[in-house]
Amino acid sequence: MGAGGQAFLGQLMAALRSHVLIDAPADAVWQVIGDPASVACWFPSMKSSTGDTRHRTVVLGDGSVLEEAVVTHDPARRRLQYRVTGGALPVTDHLGTVDVLEIDAGRSIVVYSTEISPDSLADAFDAAISEAVAALPAHLS
Repeated sequence: MGAGGQAFLGQLMAALRSHVLIDAPADAVWQVIGDPASVACWFPSMKSSTGDTRHRTVVLGDGSVLEEAVVTHDPARRRLQYRVTGGALPVTDHLGTVDVLEIDAGRSIVVYSTEISPDSLADAFDAAISEAVAALPAHLS
């Protein structure tokens, strides 16, 4: 495993992180990030998404389906955490965390962290997440 990996419950997981500075208030950014069901609206590699603050289903561009459990939906902290719990990809363990942090009244930063196993999935997840995070400012403008 590369330098980004870490030990978690005796199992090696890849640790990924992407971030972007956005010229928009944190509350406005949270309105987009904090709606688990609409992730496909801002995540380019997803074809569709449905769900609520407890569960969501995403369909990837190739038609693969992922089932996810929402672990944390915290509007006060502007934090969303979810786990892949099933679907077409051979994910054995996963935790995604998206934080929206206020820089000042008109700027915020989005930090998207993921831990995933097996680490053979890390490159694909990292590319998709990095693309989505980089596209957020344009989506919000």
